[in-house]
Amino acid sequence: MLSKSPSFRGLSTEVARGNASPYCSVLEWLNNLPPRKGFFYREYSSAGKPKNGAPARKYFTPDNAARIDAIRSQIEWWKADGRLTTHEDSLLKHTLILAANDVANISGTYGYFLSSYKKNAQEKMVLSPIEFERGNSSGHQVLQGFAEDLSRHISADLCYMDPPYMKRQYAANYHILETLACGDSPELIGKSGLRDWWGQHSKLCTKTRGLQAFRQIITNMDCPNFLVSYSEDGLFSLEELENLFSEFGDVSVERIVYNRFRSNDSALAKQLNEYLITIER
Repeated sequence: MLSKSPSFRGLSTEVARGNASPYCSVLEWLNNLPPRKGFFYREYSSAGKPKNGAPARKYFTPDNAARIDAIRSQIEWWKADGRLTTHEDSLLKHTLILAANDVANISGTYGYFLSSYKKNAQEKMVLSPIEFERGNSSGHQVLQGFAEDLSRHISADLCYMDPPYMKRQYAANYHILETLACGDSPELIGKSGLRDWWGQHSKLCTKTRGLQAFRQIITNMDCPNFLVSYSEDGLFSLEELENLFSEFGDVSVERIVYNRFRSNDSALAKQLNEYLITIER
């Protein structure tokens, strides 16, 4: 984890520093790039012509899509030229993801776009600096992969699990952010323009394999205490989860009531229960 702006030494001959931090100077330089009609403009804007023949998509305005293309192309060029460290590349992509998300023409996830551009989607995308954590900024480790596989490599005092509740796969619902993180230009599928996400398919989103995934994670991990966040709207009932988790030790449940997000004509109750389940081996 970064506790301060990296130096961006590899860009010192290209990006004027002035009195700003290196990070802010680089963002200002990227914000002033001329728009470029590239992959995002073609695939994700109303002015584009998707490669697979689908109708133009409205995830971003043409101007913002072209800004994304210009910025991500520049980041990838700097990376390929060896001018960015791993931390610097990750920081710039993280900043781009946050900026793009602010102007995305979606209702909440990227499963599909809205038919008309909403107000914030019409605003100009601007890269804004993030704040750095100046406290406990060392000793962290980030692992990527399926929790079932990673759990056997983890030893901890406490494991907090916030699994997906529903059949909706995160990889499909956040495919555009994945493309920004990867910096690639994948072949897209269907009218919504999904990238191939099957390799990131989570068993926790399936009724047939979800409980077994929970069992595998808890069995494999060297950890005496677990906290599991879940919802009454989830695939599994509280009774099913309690029956499974009781195989490993003492189970207690705290119910937390939230106001449910619903459309105006929804028949769902106004409130729902979220569960915080404790497992003590």
